[in-house]
Amino acid sequence: MSEPRAGVSERSTDRFADYGRPRRVDGGLRARSARGAIGQSWWSRRFLEVLESFALGTRLTRGRSYARAGQVLTLDITPGRVSAVVQGSRPQPYQVSIALEPFPAALWSRIEDELAGQAFFSARLLAGDLPDELEELFVAAGAPLFPAAVDELNQRCNCPDFAVPCKHLAATFYLLAEAFDADPFELLHWRGRSRAELLDALRARRVAATGATPPADEPSERDGAVSAADVVAPVGAARALTGLSATPLAEAADRFWSAPVPLPDRPPRLVTGTDLLLRQLGAPAPAIGGPGMLERLRRAYRTFGPADR
Repeated sequence: MSEPRAGVSERSTDRFADYGRPRRVDGGLRARSARGAIGQSWWSRRFLEVLESFALGTRLTRGRSYARAGQVLTLDITPGRVSAVVQGSRPQPYQVSIALEPFPAALWSRIEDELAGQAFFSARLLAGDLPDELEELFVAAGAPLFPAAVDELNQRCNCPDFAVPCKHLAATFYLLAEAFDADPFELLHWRGRSRAELLDALRARRVAATGATPPADEPSERDGAVSAADVVAPVGAARALTGLSATPLAEAADRFWSAPVPLPDRPPRLVTGTDLLLRQLGAPAPAIGGPGMLERLRRAYRTFGPADR
């Protein structure tokens, strides 16, 4: 949020001055998407989807032009905090920060045990990819990757605009989404584990579980991603089949294609109200009904929407 001002007249002057055109920037961080939606990968689209679920959609669009014009000078992602410097209409750039509580070390250790114990996740992560199903694993571990409420994000900008997010924060959100496109591990880094730390932990657990000894010249995950074929598949299967008695094939033929252990149900991706789209778009023009039309549509959405919402 913006820093408070001393008096009403000073506050009004500050806000008026900030409505001018932003100063041109050379060498700023420019969004790769020149038009349309920003965010290509599932993790960046999911991140923006979560922000929009907080009814921030119309506020976020204020910063899209800033992101595409290169007004963000720097963007730095560290555990628990994203820091940026954004050039506005004033000579001095604004300081922006978006804080999100990182997971504690004990929780990360439990998550790493889960990831290392399932060959699917180990293979994909060591190959440099974040599978879609990863979000569900984090939720099941009690550590959702994305914030569940807007107050989990501590948004700060020292500009005079009292809106949260202001266009400088909004521009930072868009550039952050594109940073997740470029390197999905930045999302986990924001939550407290760098790429190198996570992959080294997975390698150590995999070696311990299989009893294998890596060659002396085997590169560390700090030197680059490891191919999916390098992960030993029986690690995950061994966990799932532990404790099951051996059954002769002739006695189990009718159950051959059945899962040996119960499979969990896939939880819903995001629970939102039926009128989310209306809240993002705002009232239509007076010629087609104005706010009255918006309220009638809202009642219709609630009346005819799914019964479980």
